[in-house]
Amino acid sequence: MTATLTWTHLKRAVSTFACDVHEGFVEITRHSLAVIGLAVVAISLTLVARPGLQEVASETLMSWLELRQVEQTAVLETSELTPASRSTTAPMQDLSSDQLAVTRWLSNKYKVSPEPLAALVSEAWALGERSQIAPTLILAVMAIESRFNPFASGHLGGLGLMQIEPEAHIGALSPFGGRLAAFDPLTNLRVGTRLLQALIQDASTLEDALRLYSLASGQLNNDTYVDRVLAEQKLLDNISQGAKTASSDKKDTTLTKSHPTHM
Repeated sequence: MTATLTWTHLKRAVSTFACDVHEGFVEITRHSLAVIGLAVVAISLTLVARPGLQEVASETLMSWLELRQVEQTAVLETSELTPASRSTTAPMQDLSSDQLAVTRWLSNKYKVSPEPLAALVSEAWALGERSQIAPTLILAVMAIESRFNPFASGHLGGLGLMQIEPEAHIGALSPFGGRLAAFDPLTNLRVGTRLLQALIQDASTLEDALRLYSLASGQLNNDTYVDRVLAEQKLLDNISQGAKTASSDKKDTTLTKSHPTHM
């Protein structure tokens, strides 16, 4: 009888303890939610009472979201880039016959891989069309200035393929990263071509424009510089014209074979 009473009292005590714990947990949770609710209400009332603060909060949140989006996009883009896509190269098969002939000739003469040269030759042709400067002249200036070394450094501060002086062209280089952008081949080529175009427009002759360019790049003997550039351009013109003629003759032969003349 005593054992039965003791077991009954123990069960009742455990049950009471469990109920108390449950009610306590519910009460704590209720109070916590109430505190959170009050905090939300207080923040909402503050934002409603102070529209300026609400605008600042919205702007801060949007800025944070935009920043996160930019960071995620940058990471995604970086992860998708391959070494080939980050290098200044172009497929040889994308070149026209005259561009291909010029690229191969320059590659052999200056001991530069043809794919990087292909990108420069292609860009020189595009720049020449926009600036009304012969692309062979642009390539000739590069050849004499740097021998197609994008990291070349001159005596008076000229840098890169066309030996541009960074401080004199900081405005053009700033959108691409500042002074160090002079070592980027395509940026250097575009800035140098723009300078050459301006000098040609201002000078009375091409020779005078080249002399001015040589001064800007720090060349010591202007007349020798002009002679070397024009001689290089003449060679490139001959190579380009020869490739065009050969390509045209090949097309004519193909057409003749496809449509023979009937006597």
